[in-house]
Amino acid sequence: MPLRRLVRSTLGFSTIDMLAAMAVIATVAAMSVPALQESTDSMRLGMAVRDVERELHTARLTAVSSNRPMRIRFNCPAAAELRMVELIGTPQAPDAKDAAADRCSEAVYPYRPTGPDLNRLTRPNNDGPVRRLQPGTTFTAATTLEFWPDGSVHADEGAGAPWPRVGAAGATITLTRKGLTKAVTVNALGKVTLAN
Repeated sequence: MPLRRLVRSTLGFSTIDMLAAMAVIATVAAMSVPALQESTDSMRLGMAVRDVERELHTARLTAVSSNRPMRIRFNCPAAAELRMVELIGTPQAPDAKDAAADRCSEAVYPYRPTGPDLNRLTRPNNDGPVRRLQPGTTFTAATTLEFWPDGSVHADEGAGAPWPRVGAAGATITLTRKGLTKAVTVNALGKVTLAN
């Protein structure tokens, strides 16, 4: 009889065993959801930071290769958007048409995906598309930057034209998503680095 009892008890799991195992699995899954969500938010913030970094690199390379000053405008035309635009006029005397409201509009100054228009009479020729950050990501600190053909970076400090070169600490663009923060720094020579 004891052998028969032993065989019968090893044939499967009882309902209590199954409920206990499901409770453990549910508890572990519930504990991991916030960590997965924070990991996803961190990953999306990192993607947004890399997008900004690439746009800064593109603006510097375009300024050097086209021999024209390029600007990166943040929150342009709306929050969490940015656009690379060619400066109309010169750094010392920007044209009145270079106002942020107009330059941020792709309807007024369209992006040409087929390549730059090389006609000097139809400037701006090198405007980029409006870039949108990952949903839920915002700029918490950013000032318009201007890349000159020599590769140097200048920031709008509201003092008039030409804009002063960024200092030794560089210019920092800070992005935030659900309490997480990362930054991109550009030094005076145009070197772009991820800060956090």
